[in-house]
Amino acid sequence: MSIDRGVGPHGKSVTLPAQSVPVSHEADVVVVGGGASGIGAAIAAAMNGASVLLVEQRGYLGGMGTVSLVPAFCPFTDKEKPIVRGIGMALMERMKQACNADYRSEYKDTLDWVPIDPETLKRVYDDALEEHGVRTLFHSFVYDVLKSADGRRIEGIVVVNKTGRSAIRARYVIDATGDADIAALAGVPFQKGGDEGELQPGSMCYLLANVDRARFNRYLEETGDSGQLHATVERAIVEGALPEGRKSISGLAWVNDYLVGVNFGHVFGIDGTKAEDLTRGAIEGRRLVERQLRFFQAYVPGFERAHLVASGEQVGIRETRRIQGDYVLTADDFMNARSFPDDIARNAYYIDIHLANSKAKMTFTHLKPGQSHGVPYRVLLPVGLDNLWVPGRAASSDRAVQGSLRVMPNCFAMGQASGTAAALALRNGTGSREVRLPELRRLLVEQGAWLGEQTAASAAE
Repeated sequence: MSIDRGVGPHGKSVTLPAQSVPVSHEADVVVVGGGASGIGAAIAAAMNGASVLLVEQRGYLGGMGTVSLVPAFCPFTDKEKPIVRGIGMALMERMKQACNADYRSEYKDTLDWVPIDPETLKRVYDDALEEHGVRTLFHSFVYDVLKSADGRRIEGIVVVNKTGRSAIRARYVIDATGDADIAALAGVPFQKGGDEGELQPGSMCYLLANVDRARFNRYLEETGDSGQLHATVERAIVEGALPEGRKSISGLAWVNDYLVGVNFGHVFGIDGTKAEDLTRGAIEGRRLVERQLRFFQAYVPGFERAHLVASGEQVGIRETRRIQGDYVLTADDFMNARSFPDDIARNAYYIDIHLANSKAKMTFTHLKPGQSHGVPYRVLLPVGLDNLWVPGRAASSDRAVQGSLRVMPNCFAMGQASGTAAALALRNGTGSREVRLPELRRLLVEQGAWLGEQTAASAAE
């Protein structure tokens, strides 16, 4: 090994010797990332006949819902009807059934803002992948990609884990990392953040036990404060108990009457593609949680004896890279509730861009109840590669739409479309762009997805 000077952030670089690595796994479809989009992709590819391996850097599935303890699923409806169905909705319903009787009774008919029981959800995801024959490889980071001689295909990935460094060969790859890690390694162009590189802040979510929901609800009735404690939070900021910034709590998700998930406040300046930033985010996030816990105990009846039982393993990340795809979904598409001939999902979640610093304003833009826009297949296809799909928050869109498209229900839907497309490409021996769109859309509808009333009627004929 030699050391060179003048290269890299610290003025040094090292040259590693060439090394042959073993091939540890092979699969028709390799899915990288075990969040909502990766889970949807892996199950869909497997149920349509592909052999599937899912690679995940943690020791469990679930992405932001388990890694970062995001406390609830975002809406599956357009406020009138469910529009994200299929694999994602089935898994959420399965989590409900695996929870206790009180939880099942309270949330039986709820499709929007359903609280997440993270330990139950981990087991639900494990079981679902196993039932569909998906192999999983946990505790593994992708180190590099193996490209074909013409650069048009990814032929495998190189992973690093406790076993060592090895190659995984694949015919098709789905980048469900949320950060377009595989696409970036393969040289796909991307955008990140706003015009000046600003990124939405992260949030350290957490679970509080030993709380009294009935007492808390009485407090809201007596004071008229909102469930997001807007007035109480503003008073605490004025009195110095909380820092300047978010004027209300993003969400309290009651798993039961004594356990609540909390999404509250921001950690600024975190780039989720940098380990150094994630480290700082974890440390600052835990300090902020401790301060928020003192706020709850001092200001919020029902939380006097609240006990912090868990904070996120990682600060929750809202945005990093957005790939350059065959089509870039825009705010104009959102505002006009536009549909496309190659729609593979529908989205109605509002544009939700969190402030980049404590002085900036947040952006919320809603569609009317009953409205949704289409998500075209082309946003999943990174330019320059013929066997890679990128579902989830890194799909091809402008920054405004990314603030809407990034949530878990949409990630499930895009993942299901990607996995189904990969299985069809395998079946027909084609690349990602040669997938027959009528066949893809028909299969998605047959397997539970919703692509609009007209598509549903056509599939039923």
